[in-house]
Amino acid sequence: MRTWFITGAARGFGALIAKQALAAGDAVVATARNPASVTERLGQHPNLLAVALDVTDEAQAHAAAKAAVERFGRIDVLVNNAGYGLLGAVEEATGAEVEALYRTNVFGLLAVTRAVLPHMRRQRSGRILNLSSVGGIRSGAGFGVYCSTKFAVEGLTEALAAELAPLGIFATAVEPGYFRTDFLDATSLSISPASIADYNETAGAVRAHAAVVSHNQPGDPNRLAQVLIDFVDAPNPPVRLPLGSDTAAATEAVAAAHLAVLKDWRDVAVSTDFPAEEAAA
Repeated sequence: MRTWFITGAARGFGALIAKQALAAGDAVVATARNPASVTERLGQHPNLLAVALDVTDEAQAHAAAKAAVERFGRIDVLVNNAGYGLLGAVEEATGAEVEALYRTNVFGLLAVTRAVLPHMRRQRSGRILNLSSVGGIRSGAGFGVYCSTKFAVEGLTEALAAELAPLGIFATAVEPGYFRTDFLDATSLSISPASIADYNETAGAVRAHAAVVSHNQPGDPNRLAQVLIDFVDAPNPPVRLPLGSDTAAATEAVAAAHLAVLKDWRDVAVSTDFPAEEAAA
């Protein structure tokens, strides 16, 4: 029996992963700001521990990790799922909006990871699944600030994977595309109240499109949850796990674009090195 520690487990991907992990016979520490919302969603279960956790509170993160180990003896899988989106042009976002987003999506992920890692290091085993996004692969108008938090998650996960592999701990950035969750609802998406007319054709168009796309996304969240239940048994997991046909297409497009730029600008790229004779001197 594995023990899962899942943030943001009262709804969305977090709740679905928790539900399927329990169905698989695993133990689940399901965290949320209000733990009652977890039991309302998942019900009572002998292998379920609902814990209060605001991921921006580092002391609370350590307390939650301690409670998990006291109840189940170990933490095998950490799912850093808590987070939300911000819609609006980069210039439209206020400093307060940006800081709040980073506190949850980046600093909160770091706080929880730092709280759990001492237990995984002691075990010399563990899996960390950091919920990134297709927005961690490719940014776009209207979601620039949000995507920047997911680019940060990608970089942190890549470093964690390198640092933790010798200790028997694996880290993966999970990159969902558009899945049919409440991500584009007001419960998960903040929309900058400021609107600048000069961005009507770019970020403004994305604002309008988001309302149309909501609950019509192509991805099945139940299938994503099942993939992750199976994924934690993979013997050699990748650092990045793209999920969804749109993420697969975006990954291919970004890789091709990077190679095209390098092909056109390789001479410029390598021209900045010291000449070979100087480098050898």
